Amino acid sequence: MQSVDSGILHRLSRGWTPYALLILVSLALYLPGIAVVPPIDRDESRFAQASHQMLESGDYVRIKFQEESRAKKPVGIYWMQAASARLLDAEHSIWAYRLPSLLGALAAVLLTFRFGQALVGRPAALIGAALLAGAFILVSEAHQAKTDAVLLACTVAAQGVLGQFYLAGRGGARKPGTGVVLAFWLAQGLGILIKGPIVPMVSLLTVISLWIADRRIGWLTGIRPVAGLILVAAVVGPWAAAVSTATEGQFIGQAVKTDLLPKLLGAQESHGAPPGYFLLLMTATLWPASLFAVPGFVRAVKARQSASLRFCLAWIVPAWVLFEIVPTKLPHYVLPTYPALALLAGLAVSAGDQVLRAAWAKAFYAVWMLVGLVLAVAAVAAPMKLGDGFTWLSLPAAVGALLAGVAPAVLAMRNRPQAAVVTALAGAVLAYGAIYQTVLPHLDRLWLSRQVAEALPFGTPVAAAGFHEPSLVFLMGTDSKLTDGGGAARFLLTNPNGVAVVEAASQPEFDTAMQAAGYRAHLVAEIAGFNYSRGRPADLKLWDLGEKREKPL
Repeated sequence: MQSVDSGILHRLSRGWTPYALLILVSLALYLPGIAVVPPIDRDESRFAQASHQMLESGDYVRIKFQEESRAKKPVGIYWMQAASARLLDAEHSIWAYRLPSLLGALAAVLLTFRFGQALVGRPAALIGAALLAGAFILVSEAHQAKTDAVLLACTVAAQGVLGQFYLAGRGGARKPGTGVVLAFWLAQGLGILIKGPIVPMVSLLTVISLWIADRRIGWLTGIRPVAGLILVAAVVGPWAAAVSTATEGQFIGQAVKTDLLPKLLGAQESHGAPPGYFLLLMTATLWPASLFAVPGFVRAVKARQSASLRFCLAWIVPAWVLFEIVPTKLPHYVLPTYPALALLAGLAVSAGDQVLRAAWAKAFYAVWMLVGLVLAVAAVAAPMKLGDGFTWLSLPAAVGALLAGVAPAVLAMRNRPQAAVVTALAGAVLAYGAIYQTVLPHLDRLWLSRQVAEALPFGTPVAAAGFHEPSLVFLMGTDSKLTDGGGAARFLLTNPNGVAVVEAASQPEFDTAMQAAGYRAHLVAEIAGFNYSRGRPADLKLWDLGEKREKPL
């Protein structure tokens, strides 16, 4: 049966067919829910709001969230999001700001196949790219207006060119031409403009690791560092100079002091975890590709004298170790290493390698099934806890999670890895599509800002006390005021057409300020839910001054 599967795989990996298949699979994974899931707190809403403010203000140099300078990331993703929203005439719609992430994820998948061919062959590259497309963390990033999906595309482009150089140096390929070399440096420049030093860091760690392992670095001849650095400077320099001038040199210093150094020296914003965190989480974040990523990695370690496998290991290991050492940890940090892991998984599957039949691998398959079971249970339980109760709409998501999480493990245990990959991807398409399109949008208790926006006419002036989530600003407008109870009362008194959104903890202060002014607020709506950013329940009351807006007698 494996030979039959291999014959089909070789036919599917010819010509342009793989690109068409990967585009269809990726769109089936990334499009559902992109327009119906509300703005997510906090990072996505901050990015989208800052990009929206560029369109409002016409200032495309300084990055601001309301009046606060946002010196967290360079300007690249904000330009992309702003351009997407303006070109699509959808400046108030979150989906327009998410589109660059979707396209970035799609580009990362296609580039993984494009460059993976030289490393592992077309059949293995097709499997690896498809597995990457369905990875839980990439599907998540493709649905959010953030940096990491676009950053991944830049990483794959840069690492793909490095891989061609390395294989050529080992006599396994022809050295890249000028156009490909320029693509490497362009990917470095765009990567810096998207998220600072991540892409150069991954490439540098790869080069250093191979230098140490091989004790030679002559394979890099022809990389054209002088011309390349000039190109990088041309990409990054104009904005860096402009923002330094506009902020009197404060932006870059602030980015280093408030974002980079805190992540390196401590657990920023309570996102700390000990070393080993990413390794433990990888089964879920790379799911369902993690089914074969672990055996594929073990196979690569055993056969590390192979130039292509050595390169993939040099791509994965040093960057992964660094991410594990850094105190601040978020699940997406190791995403730049996942294309190489996916290619190693694809190679093991396409070859039907013996490592897939090892006893320890079969034990891992059994443990791996737990991720699908947990996802299936969550798809059914979440609407019961955070929505209107049990809904039949959650069943397709649960069925997809079980299909992607149980059947592939059984097929892998029966030595049918290629059939396992197809089943895993089919289940993932069903599970993710149903989760993003039908389950998540109906978890009303999670989407407090959306409930506020739905309760009020568009454009209503708002002040929020105790509930300061960025999604509220994106949905209600840049002029929304984030304040305390007393500030919300003063806002209401000076903005007769406005509404105060007061969280329960700020209610006593709001009431006291209103009484002191001799006014009685009118309750517009009451919203109860769960503030997932803070991990606790939230009760919001919406107040205005009523129709007469008069002092009580």
